[in-house]
Amino acid sequence: MAVAPMSAVLTLRHDVSCVNIEPMKAEQTYHHGDLRAALLRAAAAEIERSGYENLSLRELAESLGVSRAAPYRHFADRRALLAAVAAEGFDALTAIHRKAIASGKTPLARLAAAGRGYLEFALERPQIFRLMFVSDLLGRNKLPPDPVLIKAAGESYVVFEGLVAATLDDPDEGTIKAAAIAIMSSTYGFALLRMNDRLKPFMYGALTQSELVDAVLSIKVEARPCAAGRKTRRKV
Repeated sequence: MAVAPMSAVLTLRHDVSCVNIEPMKAEQTYHHGDLRAALLRAAAAEIERSGYENLSLRELAESLGVSRAAPYRHFADRRALLAAVAAEGFDALTAIHRKAIASGKTPLARLAAAGRGYLEFALERPQIFRLMFVSDLLGRNKLPPDPVLIKAAGESYVVFEGLVAATLDDPDEGTIKAAAIAIMSSTYGFALLRMNDRLKPFMYGALTQSELVDAVLSIKVEARPCAAGRKTRRKV
């Protein structure tokens, strides 16, 4: 019986080579540290589409063309990935606050610009906003909060608190804290009311959305006199 030439035995059809090679490219794309960034981008986009409650690492891996085990090389579990996405959200808020500091002419103008940026963030990225402020990632939970998320959220709040402090006349530490919480509660509450369609025509009448935002940002907390034994001032 005749033996086929060696060259004929090793020849591959064009369609077979495509099938064998293409699946490898998806895995190779992320071999140099790109997978973590790709997972964060894909997760943020998916959260914005369907909410953080529905995020699936398995489906995320499939959408990126990698194995189901691949995401676990960068994130211990789904919660760790969500914490990383939320941390990036707080970093974005910090950038908004710092931009307001650099652009505003007066302390009140800078605080208003930061508030407007905060509300625009909530409007443009509502599901990421919910992940940051509504989920239990930073709330009561049996598991300790992610340290990277704690750091990002803390830095964002410190910058915001500094913006508030700059608008107050010779305040003590307690006044700054109270004013910051009062102002944040106002913008946060408005963001959620608007997000959940809880602001109805009978509530705002002829006011435009811009006028509503201006009204929310117009809140100003006056510095109260320093109480005895609480005269510690904060540098801002």
